Amino acid sequence: MEPIIIEGTPKTPTVKFDAIEGVFEIKGRSIPENSVEFYKPLVDWLDTYKETPLIKTVVNIRLEYFNTSSSKCILDVFKKLEAIHKAKNEVEVNWYYEEDDEDMLEAGEDYESIIRVPFKMIEIVE
Repeated sequence: MEPIIIEGTPKTPTVKFDAIEGVFEIKGRSIPENSVEFYKPLVDWLDTYKETPLIKTVVNIRLEYFNTSSSKCILDVFKKLEAIHKAKNEVEVNWYYEEDDEDMLEAGEDYESIIRVPFKMIEIVE
């Protein structure tokens, strides 16, 4: 399976989904013009990945900021990960947030309360 690698821009996050390593990363800012269009390839890719996932998948989310439409799309990504987890595969989400960014911590906690996947909240201390 080919990895997805998308270079970040001021409006879109850097994305690296690697099926061989089982490490998926989304980092940066997520305020694309069309969130659905940006995230659809990731959701589709996860559909394929969930057919033959690795025993353990690690997801690193390190967003500085995301808009409302991105939050729905990120939830769609997490729902695909939840399906992988429900199929008895280990999925671990590392949710990074800046030391004083309460909003980003709360966003991670909100996702954690919705999705049945283990989350680790990791504070970034500069």
